[in-house]
Amino acid sequence: MVQGDPSATFNNPMSSNTLFHAGILGWLIVLICDIVVAWSFYIFLKPFNKNLSLLAAWLRLAYASILGIAILNLIFVLILMNSMDYFSLFKMNQLQAYVELLLEAFNMIWSMGLIIFGGYLMIVGYLAFKSDIIPKVVSILLLMASISYIIIHLCYTFLPQYDGITTMLESILSVPMSLGELGFGIWLLFKGGKVPKSV
Repeated sequence: MVQGDPSATFNNPMSSNTLFHAGILGWLIVLICDIVVAWSFYIFLKPFNKNLSLLAAWLRLAYASILGIAILNLIFVLILMNSMDYFSLFKMNQLQAYVELLLEAFNMIWSMGLIIFGGYLMIVGYLAFKSDIIPKVVSILLLMASISYIIIHLCYTFLPQYDGITTMLESILSVPMSLGELGFGIWLLFKGGKVPKSV
């Protein structure tokens, strides 16, 4: 998206149609992976607290559902761009504005979903902190990541007039967000499969 320039926003996916298709496919793969992760994390975290791990799984599925709704907007853009009928039905500036609206809707809906994702991470971070096997530094980073997601996306969703401040805040908070998720992922790869069944 090129803010304030519907023509450039419209021309970008039009001139990179294959890339735009690949982007949608990538988002669909992410969506499927989110569903698998919701199930696998429930299984992994269930020994620590069955009810909280179930709640975390439902929050992850809720986030995935919202992401799916957001992806629909990208598919609508694809339909608009691939049908010559719409080019004859709408004036070009109307079509450009509609495409920009759909892309903005994708960003807004996904951002709302990331607030729920932050809640999911908070539960995972809490369960990690309460466990005796997951390093405390990883659990603290997860909790920091969850708070960062919630703050940033509440600001994007409900305080759009402070977009510049939110962007600056995101650049700072992206560090704990990345370290928390990446650190937990690396720990799971090397140590997670070795967790005793008795925990």
